[in-house]
Amino acid sequence: MPRHAGRPASRGEEPQAPPELLFDLVGRGMAQWRRERPDIDCSGKAVVGRVLMLQEIILRTVNAALAPHGLRYPAYAVLATLRAAGAPYLLSPTQLRDTMLFTSGGISNLLARIEKQGLIRRSTDPADKRGVRVELTRKGLDLANRAMADHAAAERRLCAMLTEPQQRDLAAMLSRLIVFNNSSGGFETGLPSD
Repeated sequence: MPRHAGRPASRGEEPQAPPELLFDLVGRGMAQWRRERPDIDCSGKAVVGRVLMLQEIILRTVNAALAPHGLRYPAYAVLATLRAAGAPYLLSPTQLRDTMLFTSGGISNLLARIEKQGLIRRSTDPADKRGVRVELTRKGLDLANRAMADHAAAERRLCAMLTEPQQRDLAAMLSRLIVFNNSSGGFETGLPSD
């Protein structure tokens, strides 16, 4: 009699994945790892591999929602971060970089492109002549206000299959992973500049 998917394996049997994992590339990949390299504990892939796959799915979905505004996520992130900072919608490049996890080179190039579009203005910081301030223009503010609603709607659609308690639990677990790994210095983070 065949064992049902998701039922705990008997001693010596390979655990069988629940049915939804049959369509999960990471689950299939882990099964291959277990078969070909049983000497390596690949259990971290269950989370990390799926987070990496979700990053691609999320960026594709978000970019599709932002396309009618002529934006892709990195440029949108700058505009939305400045907008969410509140009036006068102004931050230093370092504050932007730290908020958005870009490298300094990545943020400089991105800001130059956005400034050419007339969405932001860079100026010398009057409090520190060596410093720079990044400020939303009226055009950038209007675009950010329009795009933010579509971006938030896309995020809600991405999470719609989870109940509100499930979303809260998942958010808390992801937050714990980020805080733990960020504080332990175990990785460097950088989003693509485009």
